Parts: sequence; structure tokens; C-alpha cells
Amino acid sequence: MESNVSSYVSSPELPAAQPTKRVPSSSAPPPPPSQPMSPTSADSAEKPTYIRFLVSNAAAGSVIGKGGSTITDFQSQSGARIQLSRNHEFFPGTTDRVITISGGIDDVIKAVELVLSKLISEINLEEGDEVDPRTKVRLVVPNSFCGGIIGRGGSTIKSFIEESQAGIKISPQDNSYYGTSDRLVTVTGTIEEQMRAIDLILFKLSEDPHYSHSANVPFSYAAAYNNTGYGPASYGGPPAGTGGTVPNSNKEDHSSSMTIGIPDDHIGLVVGRGGRTIMEISQASGAKIKISDRGDFLSGTTNRKVMITGSQSAIHAAESMIMQKVAVASEK
Repeated sequence: MESNVSSYVSSPELPAAQPTKRVPSSSAPPPPPSQPMSPTSADSAEKPTYIRFLVSNAAAGSVIGKGGSTITDFQSQSGARIQLSRNHEFFPGTTDRVITISGGIDDVIKAVELVLSKLISEINLEEGDEVDPRTKVRLVVPNSFCGGIIGRGGSTIKSFIEESQAGIKISPQDNSYYGTSDRLVTVTGTIEEQMRAIDLILFKLSEDPHYSHSANVPFSYAAAYNNTGYGPASYGGPPAGTGGTVPNSNKEDHSSSMTIGIPDDHIGLVVGRGGRTIMEISQASGAKIKISDRGDFLSGTTNRKVMITGSQSAIHAAESMIMQKVAVASEK
């Protein structure tokens, strides 16, 4: 369910505690999706909310199903709405697509369990008896709401770890690998432990009346970065982009420019045959893109300079599409 990415900031480690009555034992089957798991009252169970998490591009097909049959069935069973970012529209710095599940809290929890159970069953089919019962799921949480999950002195996240028996880690706030608007909350454990942790996290997020409104952030991760403010993505190491934004002399359209660095051996993929790829990126984003000549590198690196000029939304869109091309090349 995840690709290899950079390190995370871990929540304080706690000694293993005995599962509470609210956590299913490892020998017991998980509760059917029809049974709400949320620690909510009847009034709050229908409060609209949402959750986002990552799924590999390869595994996304099993969630969608033939002709969309699986995702339609999951929506019918849960009552929640399930959306996936389009093929090759990845979360910055990864090759993973984004699943957004929205609806009442209990409906969202049911849908999450259906999706995660499906993904785990696919892993079991592929790996057989060798599969590790503890897996990882990475939630995408707006940075402004992560403080509520952490709590004062880490008190809230500690209690979530103790109660769910799952591992919970949050990516660094200043990690430009993912950008500045969202952080990744990685939940590790069995499906029962993960669901308990997700249940607690979602309920905590939904306590903030502003959380449900954050679902209005543009869903398309490839071309709709006009409001997300993601910084430069990195790939296979430290960030390659310089990330500098400098004023442009054209003040009428509020244009600006930024320069990022791309490894010299990946430039060909960004340019494409006869310059087709970079032309398509320029047309789709509305930005002008200029690549430095061979041998003209960012100071102290072997990365070619890629200058992107245009509006802020155009720059972010072009940068995202370029980095996705590089991320795909790095995976090969």
C-alpha cells in the first residue's frame, strides 16, 4: 500500500500495552463493516467528514474493479463517497495515488475498512503464507490539523498508540518532500489495529468544525495545484530543487519564476522525443519552461537547471508534472 519514501518523525515509543476491550484480538475476525466502530454519539455519527490516504498505482485497480464495480459496491455498502486521483496523478514525491472517502463519520470508517481489507487480501493472494500481518497505511492530513492529533507534549498521539496498539508516525512539518500543506500520518499494524487508530484519528480531526471544509482542496494532484502550495518534491535522496521564487518584471499577470534542479540523466524523460513532453507540460500548466544547456548545472551539483515561469498556480502545476516524470524514472 505504500512506496518507499523518506524518514518520518516518530511519535514517542510506548511499551506494548494489553489491548482494551475496544480493540479486537488478533484471533478474532474483524467486525463486519456494517457495525460502526467510531466512538461517536448518534448525533455525531452523521457529521460530514472525510479522510485521505495513499495507495500504490498498481493496487488502485483492485479498489476500482472491472468497470468500476468494486468501488461502486463499496460505496453502496458503506454509504460513503470514494474517489481516486486519476492514473499517474500522484501525491508529491511518491508514485502513489490518493483515495478520498467522504460522508458521515461511521460511513467513512466502513468504507476505509472495506478498502483496506481489499488491499490486504490482494497482498495475501500475491505473497501467500509469507505475508506480514502488520501493514502500513499513510493518511494525508492537512498540516494545520496535525496538532490536534499530536496533542500537548504528544499526549494525544500517545493515547492513540496505547489504545489502538498501532504504530503512528507523522512526517516532519518542514519536510519539503511532501510540500507545506499536507503531512503524512503513517499507521502500522494489523487491520484491526489500523482501523482502531484511524477511527480515533478521524474522530479527533472531525472535532474541529473547519476540518470538513478542508476537503475542498483541489482533488487533482497533477494539474490543480493552484491552492495547495506544495514545495519542490525530491526523489531518491535530498530535494533536488532549489525552490527559490524570484519576482518577475511582468507585473500585469503577477508572473514569477522558480528554478529547480533535475538530475542530468533524467532530463531526456522530462523533455521527451522532439521536446513533446515538455511542450505538453507547458501547455497543460500554462507555464513557460526553460532547461539549461548541457554542463550548466546548479552550483555544487550535477543537476540541470529548469526555470519555470508563470503564475503561482501554473508554476506549481508544471513543477508537479515534471517531478512525477522524474519519480517514475527513479522507480525503474
